[in-house]
Amino acid sequence: MSKSIESHEPKYRAVITGHGSYAPEEILTNEDLAKMVETSDEWISTRTGIKRRHKTGDKESTAGLATEAAKRAIAMAGITPEQIELIIVATITPEMVFPSTACFVQQYLGAKNAWAFDLMAACSGFIYGNSIAQQFLESGRIKNALVIGAETLTKITNYKDRTSCILFGDGAGAFVLEAKRRGEPGCPPQSEIIYSTMYSDGSSWEALNCQAYGSRHPSTRPLKNPDMVYMEIHGREVYQQAVRRIVETVAECLDKCKLKIDDVNMVISHQMNARIIESAAKRLKLPAEKYFLNIQEYGNTSSASVPLAFDQAVREGKIKRGDIVILVAFGAGLTWGANVIRF
Repeated sequence: MSKSIESHEPKYRAVITGHGSYAPEEILTNEDLAKMVETSDEWISTRTGIKRRHKTGDKESTAGLATEAAKRAIAMAGITPEQIELIIVATITPEMVFPSTACFVQQYLGAKNAWAFDLMAACSGFIYGNSIAQQFLESGRIKNALVIGAETLTKITNYKDRTSCILFGDGAGAFVLEAKRRGEPGCPPQSEIIYSTMYSDGSSWEALNCQAYGSRHPSTRPLKNPDMVYMEIHGREVYQQAVRRIVETVAECLDKCKLKIDDVNMVISHQMNARIIESAAKRLKLPAEKYFLNIQEYGNTSSASVPLAFDQAVREGKIKRGDIVILVAFGAGLTWGANVIRF
């Protein structure tokens, strides 16, 4: 899905008024993994850029991480949980099959006036969630929305598979988006999501998947392979597709928004692999200071990685008011997309 920003004049702007992130305290280092499978810090670092990742304990869950990130975003926005009208939680590691993780977050926050649902678009989920909320806000249907990306991927990681267990970590990030008219008090002069685009290709689902326990492989039947409860990744195909789609999507954003790459202050990519991000940046002729990496600290946190990275980049002063920022992601589905933000 794509749409020229010139094709309509929205009644309101979808403005980021709060952002926050959270990661569990437990750390899993490359050295820790080397004690579990045949690997080493050097092997992992050179191939992925990852040095360590955060890991949930037995009593921690996706809804808990999501709630903590949400609290920080809500506090920054200066609103109360009761004012939240919509909660979207992007996740592939939900609290349970049903009800939705978003409903648990609503309960934990005390956001009693919000309607809530989960969104499953894997690593692209947060991008999709922003775009969906953007439509409601621009139309004036709602005044604000809470969009969260939250994952506990270590709970579906096969720690006997040396090629995949090195990649994943747990965490959450959140945006508070509000509908603002231009010039409205409390609204930064230019802040808004100015463009969103999303795509899918279901024919390549086997490249990234976790097959149990859905209706195709229900819990009532023995699995052909017990490892189907874990994530499966075809690394070479994912690498090639990810680089291609990131480059294409950023190029589309530049075209639709009538921007040049020099106009962009920062690109926040899903943190899947440092080599993928660096390869895409090279093709886009994007200098190192204009793309953000924190994969070394968090690993791949799927839908949580973009808001985690955005929150950190702002707090470190690498994104400032008025900057043009592109959020871009690629993941299972296959799915990919981007949000262009004038922050």
